[in-house]
Amino acid sequence: MTAPHAPCTIAVLGLGRMGEAIAARLTAQGRDVVGWTRSGRASGTVEVAPDPGTAVAEADLVLLSLFDGPACLQVLGDIRDSLRTDTVVLNTSTVAPAEAAEFARRLGRSYVHAPLIGSVPAVAGGTLRILAAAEQDTLDGVRPVLESLGTVRRVDDAATAAALKLVANSSLAGSLLALRDSLRQGDALGLPRTQVLDVLELGQLGGLVARKRPFLTGERAPHPADFTIGALAKDMALLADDSATPLRSTDALAGPAADPASDVAVAAVPTVEGAVLDPLRAYVRGHATGDPGHFRDAFLPTAHIEGVRDGTFVSWGLDEYCALFRGRPAADEATRARSIDAVEVHGSVATATMTLRHGADRFTDVFLLVDAEDGWRIANKAYHRHAGRSSGHR
Repeated sequence: MTAPHAPCTIAVLGLGRMGEAIAARLTAQGRDVVGWTRSGRASGTVEVAPDPGTAVAEADLVLLSLFDGPACLQVLGDIRDSLRTDTVVLNTSTVAPAEAAEFARRLGRSYVHAPLIGSVPAVAGGTLRILAAAEQDTLDGVRPVLESLGTVRRVDDAATAAALKLVANSSLAGSLLALRDSLRQGDALGLPRTQVLDVLELGQLGGLVARKRPFLTGERAPHPADFTIGALAKDMALLADDSATPLRSTDALAGPAADPASDVAVAAVPTVEGAVLDPLRAYVRGHATGDPGHFRDAFLPTAHIEGVRDGTFVSWGLDEYCALFRGRPAADEATRARSIDAVEVHGSVATATMTLRHGADRFTDVFLLVDAEDGWRIANKAYHRHAGRSSGHR
């Protein structure tokens, strides 16, 4: 690519949702585009080459729109001997920072790492946000192509661009989970889903609610997806691995039965099955009545209850814990309150948190639950007391 505004032939490798949309956008603007896809699926937009080497043989610019780093590595290996010496490789795929740095090292000045913020509608509207890392002259050469897709923000290096893209997607995952929590609470309060969405659309989650409302209300099937839950989960796993920081969103985005090809909106739809709540509700009844029988319904016989009590770590078996309760409510039961804050199901195990407000004290309970032979039961509980005037029964 010898000049910023020179016409060029573009090979788009990867014709999934984003790749197909990018090819369509570039073709509509009069650019010469050839495509290739690993699935062999025909494109309704561009001519599809039989193999990646053929696709890139005459290309001035090779644009990668692939699922992950291993796919990029494989395709780059496949086309290595077919690339012209002056061909630029523009990688829009979401990969790990270390993978992006390795691609940049291998291809040198002919490599542009440019992950995209936005999905299919943003491609069609030319409103993507593009994080581009490359040598200045290389970036200048591909800038007309990038600017036909959206707004370009230059980043210092490929690893940084990749890391920033993962962080951006993390904010999307967090918003989806926040929306799910709000919908779950609305359901618990008996509020109509449409009414809850109307109010949420007025606040910080408004843009997300507006875009995903048809999915959230069940007005249409979750296909075709603008951005899939499988792709977002992959990105969050990359971020968790590279940052060495555990992310709630990594495993909590969708239940094990979710189709990875579904739209990310499935992560915002409450999916906790009622059965997993049964032992938690029995636990609440035990506190409300003082009847230890409810705790025996809630916990596995092997369960332990652990925490710090009066400055000393304690680990009670179920019998020891039940012995703390006398079969009658606490004198101030009318003023006490308990709420289930979060439940995350991971196949046959689940985690849950609960807040208990007992007089001047507030407790955070953290549960591990197991779907045992006789249904969901609490396997273990740990608690933290936010100290008030008295310790209370735990």
